[in-house]
Amino acid sequence: MLRRTKILATLGPATDKEGVLEGLFAAGVDVVRMNFSHGSAQDHIDRANAIREMSKKTGRRVGILADLQGPKIRIARFKDTKVILEEGQDFALDINFDPLMGDNTQVGITYEPLALEVVKGSRLLLDDGRIVLDVVNVENMRVNCTVVVAGALSNNKGINLLGGGLSAAALTEKDKEDIKTIAVMGCDYVAISFPRCGADLDEARRLLQEVGCYAGIVAKVERAEAIVPEVMDEIILASDAVMVARGDLGVEIGDANLPAVQKLLIKRTRELNRIAITATQMMESMIDNPIPTRAEVFDVANAVYDGTDAIMLSAETASGKYPIKAVEAMNRICIEAEKQSAVRVSDHRISIQFNRDDEAIAMSAMYMANHTKVKGIVALTESGSTPLWMSRISSGIPIYAFSQQEKTLGKVTLFRGVFPIYFKLGENQDHAEVNRNIVKELRKWNAAKDGDKFIITKGDLNGVEGGTNALKVIVVGQGLTP
Repeated sequence: MLRRTKILATLGPATDKEGVLEGLFAAGVDVVRMNFSHGSAQDHIDRANAIREMSKKTGRRVGILADLQGPKIRIARFKDTKVILEEGQDFALDINFDPLMGDNTQVGITYEPLALEVVKGSRLLLDDGRIVLDVVNVENMRVNCTVVVAGALSNNKGINLLGGGLSAAALTEKDKEDIKTIAVMGCDYVAISFPRCGADLDEARRLLQEVGCYAGIVAKVERAEAIVPEVMDEIILASDAVMVARGDLGVEIGDANLPAVQKLLIKRTRELNRIAITATQMMESMIDNPIPTRAEVFDVANAVYDGTDAIMLSAETASGKYPIKAVEAMNRICIEAEKQSAVRVSDHRISIQFNRDDEAIAMSAMYMANHTKVKGIVALTESGSTPLWMSRISSGIPIYAFSQQEKTLGKVTLFRGVFPIYFKLGENQDHAEVNRNIVKELRKWNAAKDGDKFIITKGDLNGVEGGTNALKVIVVGQGLTP
């Protein structure tokens, strides 16, 4: 059974070890993530080159996602590396304090506007919510607080405001420099951290295009204000994919609210014909252990049931002890979850009138496939739009995106249930010859045998985006192959 949910794995020191990259490909990774919060530009370039080489070697097109660091709203450093805070004690965050000399009464901060954006009673969450402070007052850019949840606090930990509202811009000067590196790497997707609105994503797209990069934009939903309904839709529509980034988002809205928000984000993202990614701590225990916890198994399976396109591994593969086993575990869980009939039921756009012929063809192909005995669907595509529309309908039927465009093959690596295959259309080929060549390619990948029925969607004009206007049903072995 082909796994439909895509696996996105973060690269890092653990994957640089000999044989690990080959193991990840064999385990079934679909897309890799380069985390620009860590490592040098050359590290990322070298890893991207290694992925491209491995894709050529194995014949499996694996996508590349670059994840920009975004704004760093953090405390500075302590003179003794860390302090122990007690419940009820006073503790201050001060932009004017020596950034290297923090102690258990005060520490410097990197985000100057903090003192202007909090008031008495504001709740600050440090180190992903492990330390909680309530603001008492603000004096001369010094935020005086009371410790509500105590514990150890070490250097450079992040700061969140419960309920959101911090105004830090989504794109920093570092991000703008990293965009130049991403263009050199030829990434398929770029993830934008902490977007506040659609304009943040529009700016990122503009900056990428200025340096000749047309990668898809991934909006990482991490702020409380990003889940306000009208803002949520604006962010989704300005992006190509949405990542449910459950770390910072959970801190800002509270952990108990995360499950409902995850389901809503995935549902709304798919309704608006965008890609959904579920991320953060999905296999966290596998950083140190060779098998996941039962809770992690349920978490991955539930994301599949929700309809997510992709599930993401972070430190589990970047720095963990068992990167290959983590991907293998995700693969097993997804396959079993996808066997459930509920995962293959969909009413997507069932009562909507289509404004485009190519979208109507895509929906017609899926309706036919789900109601007849079809082995698979082949979408000849220039832009990737047809397989994207198809993949919004839940189904157990594989969709093969045949394209001669490398950027399109990279794009569809994140689409649920869509498998990229390079396919070169020759000059002046008639439709019968194209169909025969499609069958040859399917046979090469052991995806078709005599008697298998396939649906093919394509356009009359080769090489034209938005030109899909035909649906053809073929049976392998019936007058199509030489």
